[in-house]
Amino acid sequence: MKKVLFVCVENSCRSQMAEAFAHIHGKNNLEVYSAGSKASGKVNDKAIKAMQAVGYDLNQHYSKSLQDIPDIDYDYAITMGCGDECPDVRAKQRLDWSIPDPKHMEPVRFHEVRDMIEARVSTLLLGN
Repeated sequence: MKKVLFVCVENSCRSQMAEAFAHIHGKNNLEVYSAGSKASGKVNDKAIKAMQAVGYDLNQHYSKSLQDIPDIDYDYAITMGCGDECPDVRAKQRLDWSIPDPKHMEPVRFHEVRDMIEARVSTLLLGN
């Protein structure tokens, strides 16, 4: 089972949605986590609404810091384009997806970012 970690600064939007799509599309083939370098402690309401629109309940998630995730060897550590390098995370592969931060975007643009994240997660899963 592949172990995947998605990271953004606050762990409130992008990495949360990436984790959700990995759960949706990865079924039971992945052990998936998300975290933030400066976790906000709260999942963004816009992210919750955007994921509800595709049938996923982000209310079951919470914003975690890098210190809150398991200290394991990850197959992938994927940052969302926020400049985080996660030096304390052991990973076989490190990827940066350069996803724009949707936090202050209007719903239409926010959904475009959500869809971009879903496409990236799906592509990652096809390679495994």
